[in-house]
Amino acid sequence: MNPLATYFRNLYEIYSTGAGVKETSYYGTLETLLNDVGKTLKPKVRCIINLKNKGAGLPDGGLFTANQFRKNKDGEPFNSIYPERGVIEIKGTKEDVNKIADGEQVVRYWEKYRQVLVTNYREFLLVGEDKNGNRVKLESYSFADNEKDFWISLSQPQQLIEQESDRFLEYLRRITLSVTSLTSPEDVAWFLASYAKDAKSRIEQQTNLPALQSIRTALEEALGITFEGDKGDRFFRSTLIQTLFYGIFSAWVLWHKENPNREDNFDWRTAVYYLHVPMIQAIFERIAAPSKLKALDLVEVLNWTGSALNRVRREDFFTQFDEGEAVQYFYEPFLQAFDPQLRKELGVWYTPKEIVQYMVSRVDTVLKEELHIEDGLADDNVYILDPLSRRKTLKSFPNH
Repeated sequence: MNPLATYFRNLYEIYSTGAGVKETSYYGTLETLLNDVGKTLKPKVRCIINLKNKGAGLPDGGLFTANQFRKNKDGEPFNSIYPERGVIEIKGTKEDVNKIADGEQVVRYWEKYRQVLVTNYREFLLVGEDKNGNRVKLESYSFADNEKDFWISLSQPQQLIEQESDRFLEYLRRITLSVTSLTSPEDVAWFLASYAKDAKSRIEQQTNLPALQSIRTALEEALGITFEGDKGDRFFRSTLIQTLFYGIFSAWVLWHKENPNREDNFDWRTAVYYLHVPMIQAIFERIAAPSKLKALDLVEVLNWTGSALNRVRREDFFTQFDEGEAVQYFYEPFLQAFDPQLRKELGVWYTPKEIVQYMVSRVDTVLKEELHIEDGLADDNVYILDPLSRRKTLKSFPNH
């Protein structure tokens, strides 16, 4: 069964008896939800309810990774360890998560564990730290604005499950995988792809907005294609989101390159100023207009994206490859996590520069030595054709 459906069902069954208490009676439902999500992750993450006092009080729960579940040869447990993915503070559905997060108890937990998931069962808020080690509220998620509406929606939850399931489960994957800083290209790509899936889900729920149609027209004009049929709709939504996230990531790379030792934060709203390829800049500018992003409900998820990029330990991240290849290293794992089927259909695979150099050199040699074109690829009469761009409509794209 869908983990969110199970969560809602268990919550409402306890609530409907009238026999439970507002906080602790529901602990098991949250534990089950987090473990259902955690077992799908790499590394697996497990929730343990009611932790020992390590000097900051008794957390309601903690998130541990698989490598923390070790076996001692004599059968005795190891000394108590800290939950690698932080602790959990749980209150009843009537409470407000922001007020809970600002409370003394959560502050103490954060000072000890550096990451706290705060929830009242209907709202979730992750409290972590910024790149300077300061406490900060990160991502949040809400099913209802108040306790009454939440329980009413759970009495017949199917519509809520259909609307929220994909986004919420993706949110839980992010917060259970969240660490205080990011260093590897794969992790950065995964987190941005997760935000991209959230963004795509949001625009899929708003298909008739004028802002969406104007963006569609702009993309068709810029790319020289038309999006037709169901496949065209899917490709349009994917292209829209990819362009946004490709643009933001590229701008972040250029922002870093401008001053590798800078200490200010990257602001995704300034991304267009760092994009130097005219076509990408023009498309991004049309898509990322504040009025359009607000209408499409994308501002929040892009704020999360900016926060994630500001958690990257750039001095470690950029030493793993040449800065000029950052986008190439990012795009393939990003698309694999964001839309693996589309990646397969479009044949998006990273080609090492050495192979590209060989291909170019080989073609240049053939032109000069076998076709007797003196300037080779530099000749004005030589054209490089991309076979995937020979069609003007998406429905004619070859599936390879």
